[in-house]
Amino acid sequence: MNNDAIARECANKISQWFESFYRDLESASDKMSESLTRRMADRAKINHSDLLDLPEISRSFLEGHHAAVGAGAIFAVASVNTAQGVLEWWLRDDAGRISKREFDLIPDTDAFYDYEQQPWFTIAARTGQPTLVGPYVDYLGMGEYILTLTVPLYINGDFVGVTGSDIRVRDLEGVFIPAMRTVPEDAALLNGQDRVVVSNSGRFLVGDRVKEAPPGARKIALGIPALDLHFLYLTS
Repeated sequence: MNNDAIARECANKISQWFESFYRDLESASDKMSESLTRRMADRAKINHSDLLDLPEISRSFLEGHHAAVGAGAIFAVASVNTAQGVLEWWLRDDAGRISKREFDLIPDTDAFYDYEQQPWFTIAARTGQPTLVGPYVDYLGMGEYILTLTVPLYINGDFVGVTGSDIRVRDLEGVFIPAMRTVPEDAALLNGQDRVVVSNSGRFLVGDRVKEAPPGARKIALGIPALDLHFLYLTS
């Protein structure tokens, strides 16, 4: 098998992993939508009492996806019956314990988290498509490189927020590096801004932007067009 064929095989494995992850994330979002719709009945806005099934749905997602470190739902302020936003998010620590993560959602405070301005929220709201943002350093939580993956959350066809998951890059490396090491030359997974997500060599460092492809490099588009992910590899 030549280098191109090995690279295509590796890219296909990465594509399949993301396709499966987003399929399960969309399934979790559908479960949340069904629960919220049932509990809200004919009310126009979401109350805290409508959120009772979300912890179990989020925990189940985390238990089924060991690469994920966080999961939950984040609601548009206009969709909730409170004076501030609602961010229902659970984190798994290194010991495997899952607990709710609290955020400061009170405007005008020093630590206010204005999540509606985050790209993983705004892009999903605007496009109705899956989003992937990162790698970036998550100063609000873990202080290391993460990716945030989201899908839109709808109730009766109306956008009310996003269902999402955080993945640490070091955990994603554990998933992808075995396949990437089969590629004979340097290779990297790039996001839509051509920043390195994961690589098989020190030539491509996480978070760095590949402004120009090196001589002899080729790119393969991964299978989810909305994400604009590419697999870059050298041929010699």
